Amino acid sequence: MDQSFLIMLSNLLHLQNQLDPTTSILSDSSTSTTSATPSSLLTSTSAAPLLFFTIASVLSYISTTRKPRSSPSPPPSPSTTSQYSVAAFRALSTERIWAMEAPLRDAQWRSMYGLSYPVFTTVVDKLKPYIAQSNLSLPSDYAVAMVLSRLSLGLSAKTVAKRYSLEPYLVSKITNMVTRLLSTKLYPEFIKIPAGRRRLQETTASFAEITSLPNICGAIDNTHIRLHSLPSNLPNPNIYTNSHGFRSIQLQVVADHKKIFWDVCVKAPGAFDDATHFRDSLLYNRLISGDIVWEKVVNVKGHPVRPYIVGDWCYPLLSFLLTPFSWNRTGNPAQNTFDEGLMKGRKVVEEAIGLLKGRWRILQDMNVGLNHAPQTIVACCVLHNLCQIAREPEPEVWKEPEESGSVARVLESENYYYNFGESLRQVLADDLYQRLSSR
Repeated sequence: MDQSFLIMLSNLLHLQNQLDPTTSILSDSSTSTTSATPSSLLTSTSAAPLLFFTIASVLSYISTTRKPRSSPSPPPSPSTTSQYSVAAFRALSTERIWAMEAPLRDAQWRSMYGLSYPVFTTVVDKLKPYIAQSNLSLPSDYAVAMVLSRLSLGLSAKTVAKRYSLEPYLVSKITNMVTRLLSTKLYPEFIKIPAGRRRLQETTASFAEITSLPNICGAIDNTHIRLHSLPSNLPNPNIYTNSHGFRSIQLQVVADHKKIFWDVCVKAPGAFDDATHFRDSLLYNRLISGDIVWEKVVNVKGHPVRPYIVGDWCYPLLSFLLTPFSWNRTGNPAQNTFDEGLMKGRKVVEEAIGLLKGRWRILQDMNVGLNHAPQTIVACCVLHNLCQIAREPEPEVWKEPEESGSVARVLESENYYYNFGESLRQVLADDLYQRLSSR
């Protein structure tokens, strides 16, 4: 109760005692109070009690209806988490976004979520039916935006939770859900082997312009994804320490001339070599078994040449995977010319990996649980393809450590494919050298 009101009541009580001494005596003498009956009080001729209670009632009413004084609250700071609330996101995405110039709008969206607003809405539209089935309490577009901000900025679950005023466990749960959907539901649509005639023709023709070699349909490479931490109960954590000295898991990709991945594999810990990872992949098994058959065949010096991929010396030489003759240009002129052309083709996949890690910075320091790391990596590859297909501006390329590793040995079970690949490589080298020498 207000302090000034208490003072008023005290003064009124004092005044009432002076006007009606009987009441004062009653209040001060316990015996008198006990013997007084209600009738004696009601028959008192003094007006003081009535005056006192009337004024007290009026003052009490004023006191309870008067609004307390309060200092004006400062306006919310732009750095507070309110700017990441659902309301703020909705205002930006539905009320303001289309009033902005498209370049400014998309630049702002890329800075927050790694891709332009039209590509963002494409991702949301494709994931919304699956997110709706999860009974998530957050709107689908808000949940996707939150996960994309984490992937593109490389933020931890705790940082995102603080920014969006959510619990860290909920951020992790939503991240796992969205990356799982990207890596499963959207993977078949956006990561596909160039089996169609038109796409295969475009791919091989573009690689021929880059390398002067016929029928290349892709370039393969391996990269290490650094792990922020490992579970303390792993039985053998050393298998995650790679040749560069940090802990990682491996990502194997095959890219086309547009730096779009058409195969992705995440199976090996960091200590494994590239060849072992390749042999454990579904792509290798499909190629060995003949499950993948490209119909496009070109004739080179009487040799039928089917589409093949190119890689560095860390991969085995096979009929469907051609590698350099040497890693330090110690071959004859025809072989060195072939190696130079092949490495130009391989540079495409190196740039694709650099763009992938530059665009989705969580891949520079993977701060999700080990069990969810593979799906997070594949999800980033799907998003990378979406950006490349939409011709999003390419970010600064992430620089990989220098290549290291020994020349891959050939398994006994691969001898047939090795002998065929060795013969094919020499034919292509002689043909390339002859063509270039005659110009």
